[in-house]
Amino acid sequence: MYDELGSSIDAVMVATADHTHAIIAADALTMGKHVYCEKPLTHSVYESRLLTKLAAKYQVATQMGNQGSSGEGVNLICEAIWNGDIGEVTKVEAFTNRPIWPQGLMTPEKADKIPSTLNWDLFTGPAELKPFNNIYHPWNWRGWWAYGTGALGDMACYILHPVFKGLKLGYPTSAQGSSTLLLRDYAPQAQHVKLIFPARDNMPKVAMPEVEVHWYDGGLRLDLPKGFPMGRDMDEQGGAVIFHGTKDTLICGCYGVNPWLVSGRPLTAPKTERRVDNMNRNGHGQDWIRACKESPNNRVKTKSDFSEAGSFNEMVVMGVLAVRLQALNKELLWDGQNMRFTNIGDNEELKIVIRDGFTIKDGHPTFNKTWTDPINAKKFAEELIKHNYREGWNLVDMPR
Repeated sequence: MYDELGSSIDAVMVATADHTHAIIAADALTMGKHVYCEKPLTHSVYESRLLTKLAAKYQVATQMGNQGSSGEGVNLICEAIWNGDIGEVTKVEAFTNRPIWPQGLMTPEKADKIPSTLNWDLFTGPAELKPFNNIYHPWNWRGWWAYGTGALGDMACYILHPVFKGLKLGYPTSAQGSSTLLLRDYAPQAQHVKLIFPARDNMPKVAMPEVEVHWYDGGLRLDLPKGFPMGRDMDEQGGAVIFHGTKDTLICGCYGVNPWLVSGRPLTAPKTERRVDNMNRNGHGQDWIRACKESPNNRVKTKSDFSEAGSFNEMVVMGVLAVRLQALNKELLWDGQNMRFTNIGDNEELKIVIRDGFTIKDGHPTFNKTWTDPINAKKFAEELIKHNYREGWNLVDMPR
């Protein structure tokens, strides 16, 4: 498409599977095209960092498709936190009701006929080309590590955005993940991720101390905080966030909707954030179109401009890294500036389950797991951070 129509294209919307977001968006950015890219912004940490730098270099209008970032709820949350209304926040918990597709599936052992409507090679793109099976596509692709990022990548871009923005987070210093049975190729049925972020510069009305952020999915729910109204369902539109402050507890739903204080006090902080109009009529997308029409010199950034969305998405896919490296049985220490773990040794190894079998004979259970051969953990982590694309698919270089 770029080869045939490149000069006539002003802007590009990327809504392919997660694993091809970066390669399509990066090409568009280097051609000077404005880019709207669906969530998660990218499949890996390196890709997020790349798009952040490319957007800054080429000065185009960008937007990630996490519509809640343009909503009133996120504005109110940020204003309340920055006004000091809930005090210092040292712990945040969040959950989603996803996945709504099956997860924890075994890798298929047979190939199916490729539908005439699907170019499987093109869909696979930079990932390893596997024999097609109906279990991959359509619909289920989001749970397969090769193409998607599971429930976390699907929903954390909505649910954790007010956390990242409101607490002015950057790179985490450590990550831990746990889950139900972790398979080599498919996301687990349920996950818990814990990320630690260092203290940030204090704001005029509130300090920003070290904070731990917890994520739960797959049916895992949060403990109700002290003072929570009896019988109230915390889940709003697919999830919730709890900000544990020293003065009050702030709770919101998915997309940052309907924030409220457990104390019952109203949210009355001064309105300092820009409001986006027509949110019920795709205001998030329309705001990007508005930015596309403005010159770089006077452009008002969108609410999920890549300058913010790129770093935020690194936080999201860091959760995927924590889950996939959980077999190392340690808190993983992260050097965000250099995109590397500092406490994975050169010779450390791990094994991951390929297939799981369970049978009962004469009333006794038998567990039959098929494991990978020992994998070099450091090389495995490096590939998760920066993917090795298959031959013929090249990602543009990181700008300096």
